[in-house]
Amino acid sequence: MQKSVRYNEGHALYLSVVARKEGTKRGILSKKSTENSRWNDKYFALYQNVLFYFDNDQSTRPSGIYLLEGCTCERVPAHKGSAVSKETVDKQQHYFLVVFGHDGQKPLELRTEEESDCNKWVEYIQQASYSDIIIEREVLMQKYIHLVQIMETEKVAANQIRTQLEDQDTEIERLKAEIVLLNKDKERMLPCQTNEEEEDPDIKKIKKVQSFMRGWLCRRKWKIIVQDYICSPQAENMRKRNHIVFNMVEAETEYVCQLSVLVNFFLRPLRMAASSKKPPISHDDVSSIFLNSETIMFLHEIFHQGLKARIANWPTLVLADLFDILLPMLNIYQEFVRNHQYSLQVLANCKQNRDFDKLLKQYETNTACEERMLETFLTYPMFQIPRYIITLHELLAHTPHEHVERKSLEFAKSKLEELSKMMHDEVSDTENIRKNLAIERMIVEGCDILLDTSQTFVRQGSLIQLPSSNERGMLSKVRLGSLSLKKEGERQCFLFTKHFLVCTRTSGGKLHLIKQGGVLTLIECTLVEELDANDEDYNSGSQGFNHLEFKIMVEPPDGPAFSVILLAPSRQEKAGWTSDISQCIDNIRCNGLMTSVFEENSKVTVPHMIKSDARLHKDDVDICFSKTLNSCKVPQIRYASVERLLERLTDLRFLSIDFLNTFLHTYRIFTTAAVVMDKLADIYKKPFTSIPVRSLELFFATNQGTWGGEHFNNKSPRLCRKFSSPPLTTPSLTSSPGHSRKLSLSSPFHSHKLSLSSPFSSKAGVLELSTPSSSAANFPTSSHPPSFSSPLPTIPGSPEPAPPTLEDGGGDMPRIDACCGKLRRSIRRAVLETVSLEKFLPESNPQVSEDRVPLTESPCRSPSTHRHTRYRQSGGSTGENNRGTMSPASAYAIATAAAGHSSSQGFNNSERTCDKEFIIRRAATNRVLNVLRHWVSKHSQDFEMNSELKMGVMTLLEEVLRDPDLLPQERKATGNIVSALSHDDQDDAQLKIEDILQMTECPKAECFDSLSAMELAEQITLLDHIVFRSIPYEEFLGQGWMKLEKLERTPYIMKTSQHFNDMSNLVASQIIAHTDVGSRANSIEKWLAVAGICRCLNNYNGVLEITSALNRSAIYRLKKTWAKVCKQTKSLMSRLQKTVSSEGRFKNLRETLKNCNPPCVPYLGMYLTDLAFIEEATPNFTEEGLVNFSKMRMMSHIIREIRQFQGAPYRIEHQAKVTQFLLDRTLVMDEDTLYELSLKIEPRLLPS
Repeated sequence: MQKSVRYNEGHALYLSVVARKEGTKRGILSKKSTENSRWNDKYFALYQNVLFYFDNDQSTRPSGIYLLEGCTCERVPAHKGSAVSKETVDKQQHYFLVVFGHDGQKPLELRTEEESDCNKWVEYIQQASYSDIIIEREVLMQKYIHLVQIMETEKVAANQIRTQLEDQDTEIERLKAEIVLLNKDKERMLPCQTNEEEEDPDIKKIKKVQSFMRGWLCRRKWKIIVQDYICSPQAENMRKRNHIVFNMVEAETEYVCQLSVLVNFFLRPLRMAASSKKPPISHDDVSSIFLNSETIMFLHEIFHQGLKARIANWPTLVLADLFDILLPMLNIYQEFVRNHQYSLQVLANCKQNRDFDKLLKQYETNTACEERMLETFLTYPMFQIPRYIITLHELLAHTPHEHVERKSLEFAKSKLEELSKMMHDEVSDTENIRKNLAIERMIVEGCDILLDTSQTFVRQGSLIQLPSSNERGMLSKVRLGSLSLKKEGERQCFLFTKHFLVCTRTSGGKLHLIKQGGVLTLIECTLVEELDANDEDYNSGSQGFNHLEFKIMVEPPDGPAFSVILLAPSRQEKAGWTSDISQCIDNIRCNGLMTSVFEENSKVTVPHMIKSDARLHKDDVDICFSKTLNSCKVPQIRYASVERLLERLTDLRFLSIDFLNTFLHTYRIFTTAAVVMDKLADIYKKPFTSIPVRSLELFFATNQGTWGGEHFNNKSPRLCRKFSSPPLTTPSLTSSPGHSRKLSLSSPFHSHKLSLSSPFSSKAGVLELSTPSSSAANFPTSSHPPSFSSPLPTIPGSPEPAPPTLEDGGGDMPRIDACCGKLRRSIRRAVLETVSLEKFLPESNPQVSEDRVPLTESPCRSPSTHRHTRYRQSGGSTGENNRGTMSPASAYAIATAAAGHSSSQGFNNSERTCDKEFIIRRAATNRVLNVLRHWVSKHSQDFEMNSELKMGVMTLLEEVLRDPDLLPQERKATGNIVSALSHDDQDDAQLKIEDILQMTECPKAECFDSLSAMELAEQITLLDHIVFRSIPYEEFLGQGWMKLEKLERTPYIMKTSQHFNDMSNLVASQIIAHTDVGSRANSIEKWLAVAGICRCLNNYNGVLEITSALNRSAIYRLKKTWAKVCKQTKSLMSRLQKTVSSEGRFKNLRETLKNCNPPCVPYLGMYLTDLAFIEEATPNFTEEGLVNFSKMRMMSHIIREIRQFQGAPYRIEHQAKVTQFLLDRTLVMDEDTLYELSLKIEPRLLPS
């Protein structure tokens, strides 16, 4: 059986639809049937060389298809022998025949009622042959080649004629010279002839022609000269130079206006207020805040007038003398710069006065301030000198080396760079104060803790607050995963080094602190990262959220305890929040900076070894410090060598969260990941060789305690540390199934004397190790006064204070033989395996009075658990759950106490040495795990893109896990890091742009008119955010997007830029594609509606894509189209343009971003401009080769803000039909095509 021919029916049906709409010829024809020779009316549509026919003109599916390739069409006379009706005879019929080019195929017989219609059908069918078109194309190509040959011949002829003309010009010049000589000879020969003959008319004509020729030649020569100059590099440089100068004038005008606002709306009114009867501010404070501000304004007004005078003399632009006037006045700027930090500190102190704060808010509401705060205006002069340097760089790049101004401009640049270096350092140091003041101003109720200038901003973001167990009853009817709860529970959270703020945001962008738990003091907080089944808040906080929640337990000293449960949007965000919060708590508890009373009576709060280490405070050849202190009360690093930065990273005494974040953001600028890993491995494997010898001496020198006379061993060169177990009864260590016990280490910040008590509560069953103020009343009865053991050294990586312990003289103390024996065996094993520390330890024999008792701290703290973390033991899972055991600090303290209790003589020398070594090893292990935890949780891209780095970390962690002395919580923290590296599921649920491009569900993209504005806005936002979040943070370093190899160095930034341009081109193309005015106006209104929705979705990148498309010359020049756009739409466009305007370094957009909740898509170009400004103003390294860490800090702050927006995902469902339309590059026209179509739509108006 012969098989039927297969063809793609779907495509044929699609072509039939196109033929019905756009066919070459369409109409009703009578077709002769092959079966019964009857004539039937059919609807025919000719499309290219395919003829479709339908039952009628309403049919959508064709009845048949004829392929016309290779056929002929001709008129035929009417059929005489056919039986025709009378009606048919009355109507004259016109027949034509389509004959196919092979035997066996019957011709197609058709007829029409009109002769003209018949002729048209025959003509179109005859022209439908593809082979004929090919033949015509070949003919045209031959003609084209012939014309090209003619043109080449004409070019040769033109060159010959040009050569002849040049020869003739030379001949004319020679003839002219001969004529001159002849005339001179003639004058000499006829000196006495007075009657000149009249000139011949032909000579007059010749002279006239010569005059015209001379004029033409002169004009032609000048035209060539001018054209050559216009196209020359020198002219291009001059044009660019003029453009730079004009931009400089505009920037200077804006800067003078800002200074005028600062002086006229703040300085002078505050001076008047200081002279009132009840002044809200003193004259000294006004002078401190506004030092030299008025003088700087007068200076720049003179500079601005000089610039305008130079512009008046354009095109002659001489600028060097203006900078010569400015340079001698730089000492005024230097005073302003040196005073800048003090100025902001005074302003923060003055804001604590409510009268002053109210008056300042009144001044800031003035329309001229444009909702900017006073500290913003005080910072503007700090950016002006770097802006001059960038301008001078650009001017010198377009100034020839032999130019008269070049040396003067280079001298001015060198002088300004010296001041700019100081300015950038000051801006970096004061950025934290300005950030705190900006957040404080956004909070409606105010927040006095942010006026503390030592408070350092760490992190902000959007989290969802879940109800705690106390609120569960009120919200039992509300499903936790519901959209309403997530919307109502959304909180703006701000983490500082000492406090944690939880706020709600109003529709106007302002913040409100929540009533309970709005301001959390971190010293009173306990972080619970994972809620287990035994937690009372587990049912209310952890079900259905994929372990994205964490809990902060707060125990205020003057109120009841409560907890705050927060839900992060992703695992990475949760890891970032918990690691930062834990580090801040570590910093506070390591230094004890919250209690000023303690500093007066004890040196433990700021450890003696940190205070007395000059390397942490004094400048040296390889390090330079600033005046600002970091979160650990140590001066911030301004410049340092790579070795000193790595030393600060691994300094076991403290770890500042702001230093750690800056280092991890920017380390690849001045070192490599391999170097950092080698340092971490070195500090783990050789903790003593990695610590400076002087620091070791100070470390062990502070490890001395207060001893009673009868326990002092005069023969020992160093005092031994003895631990005794607290006076606990036996049931307190092994909880019964019927009762739940809690062991709590409370913060000892209320007395300088430590005591040990065990108050039992019948209600809560809590056993607490506390330090009440009346310590003497809580001592157990003893035959002799209690003496305390020496404290463990203060280690920032392990800031959990161990319980203060007594000598073995009071009460019955339990002995924990198993734990004690294990610890003694590990200590003795370490003695045999390690080298003695005799060479590191100073010989000392201190005697300290009993009333000076230092605070002890435990060396055994895990990065994942903190001193205030509570551990519960339930009756059913006492030994199985990690949270059912006591903390590592408590376990180590009790075990060591039990070991020391067996002998009143204490450890021998080897055991003491090993004990100290054990402390340092535990601290080193904690520091390595702490840094790796922050690195892996916040910068996972480093390990995804560098397999060698990942393997190195895994190898180091495996080595840590093999450590027999590893504590359980350290083992758990190591396992968490390994798990985070092994299971990279953070982005599995996130859609990528590659996934969208590979989707081909829709055979044809939707058209613009069929999509709603909401659909377009949502999918534009989704695409913009996907492209924006895909940028790795390392691409923001080094200005790679401005280099020649930018496609290799910053591929994702370039993709983002290309996506922005493609979307903008699509908007313009869709508007131009409409042929009539009304459709174009409707399209503009629809796109502006899309931009308005994008603004509501916080997609300011999308707003700028659409507004930039509408401002293109091809669209903007369509006056008739814009006249049809309604006023409301034009008003919306002006508001959108004002929001995303680049005026004042995008000041409106920055203010809008500050007041909006993530998720958000900012305009990337704003941040790239900031980073380029920082990169060009100051170098990465000083002349001495030190790393400019102040610059790193400023860049880190910008990258931190970018990553905040990258980490907050949109909850928008992907629609393939819309994204296919948005990503269809066939709909996009280039700039030239757009302008050509624009000219066709609305031609230029001819001048009248």
